[in-house]
Amino acid sequence: MASSSRFPVPIEQRYFEDYLPGSVYEFAADLTVNEKQIIDFATEYDPQSIHVDPVAAAEGPFGGIIASGWQTASLMMRLFADHYLSTVASLSSPGVDELRWLKPVRPGNSLRLRATVVEAKRSRSKPDRGVVRTLAELIDQDGDVVFRVTAMNILRSRSGGGN
Repeated sequence: MASSSRFPVPIEQRYFEDYLPGSVYEFAADLTVNEKQIIDFATEYDPQSIHVDPVAAAEGPFGGIIASGWQTASLMMRLFADHYLSTVASLSSPGVDELRWLKPVRPGNSLRLRATVVEAKRSRSKPDRGVVRTLAELIDQDGDVVFRVTAMNILRSRSGGGN
C-alpha cells in the first residue's frame, strides 16, 4: 500500500492504471474557510440561520456560524479536482456513496484532502476505461476528519484496454 503526500504521476498524466487500490494520498492546501465565504455560500444555496446569521447561530446548537454541509462537499470537490482526479482521463462520475458530515466546519478552519483508492475495476464492456472508487476525506487543522464520501469516477485507460 502506498502512502504519500504526492501522487507518483502528475495529474495531467494520470490514467486508470495509476489509481492502485490501497494507495493513500494526502494533499495539503491553503484552503482556509472564512465567515464571509460561509455566509455567501449559504445565502445563495442553504439559507439556514446556523449558516447565515451570526447572532442566531451563536444561540444555536453549534454555538456559532458553521459551513453548510453542501459547501463542505464543494470544498472537498475542489481539492479532489485540483490534486487527485486526472485532468486527461476523467470521463464522468456515476455518483457518490456514503456522504457523511462528521464535524462542523467553522470560520478559520483549514482543510486538506486524504484520498484512499478503494477499488479500481476495468470495464468489461468498454475495456478502454475503468471505475475508480475513492474514499475522500476532508481533515481539519486539528487532524479531525470533518467530511467523508466515497466517490466513483470513470477514467480512461492509458493502454486502451487489456490489463
